[in-house]
Amino acid sequence: MKAGFVQTSPRFGDIRWNVDDAVERIRALCGSTGATLVALPELFSTGYQFKSAKEALDLAEDASAGYAAKRLGEAAKELGVFIVAGFAEKSGRKVYNSAVLIGPKGRVGTYRKAHLFSNEKKIFSPGDTPFEVYKAGRARVGMMICFDWLFPEAARTLALKGADIICHPSNLVLPYCPAAMITRSLENRVYAVTANRVGAEERISGKRLKFIGTSQIIAPDGKVIARAGRVRPCAHAADFDLKAARDKRITPVNDIFKDRRTGFYEL
Repeated sequence: MKAGFVQTSPRFGDIRWNVDDAVERIRALCGSTGATLVALPELFSTGYQFKSAKEALDLAEDASAGYAAKRLGEAAKELGVFIVAGFAEKSGRKVYNSAVLIGPKGRVGTYRKAHLFSNEKKIFSPGDTPFEVYKAGRARVGMMICFDWLFPEAARTLALKGADIICHPSNLVLPYCPAAMITRSLENRVYAVTANRVGAEERISGKRLKFIGTSQIIAPDGKVIARAGRVRPCAHAADFDLKAARDKRITPVNDIFKDRRTGFYEL
């Protein structure tokens, strides 16, 4: 199969423009490459730097009925593809930093970010969903969001549950993640697709955020298959060999899961 990412540069608060721009980029990527799974960045439809929890709540949308979900659902059905997208999810009076997997038949699953980063703790409720794996055509897909990369348990849990591919919507500002996700792929023998954004936001005086781009696709052996630049929106897709993601052998006698000695890991 082919899978990839769309790296965007959202306009804060302009949901319709952000969503429509992303849909057009997905349509172009799938049309030119035949990709059947595409990842979008974290909070792709709103932008990142909310001034308050109320502002986030005002811009947040329902996982099934919001403008982003509807437009992505239409695109997924039209193109016959699966889309992973990060968005601000409204649930009653709570707002979650979430990712949704949408397929040709509608929403497949939603994940709410477990590890909130910096000021996100003032804006979003902590995620309350487990790390789950979903079918996306022939592939088994798990979702992480941005700062989840720092916690190896997140990727390991998805891999143990059978993920072939980890889709990783992000709004990265720290420089360490691209290298760290190579390790996450290698130690779990899975593909990883990090979809980041570019540009900057300074909606809070003195707290300018510069997003690092460098969206990437990593193979189960740690090879960087594709990596974007740091400045411009773009899109890339690559061939994914699902058999490689399901073969957990490092040598003929070393299987990364069978060789685990869990009794030594508990604290």
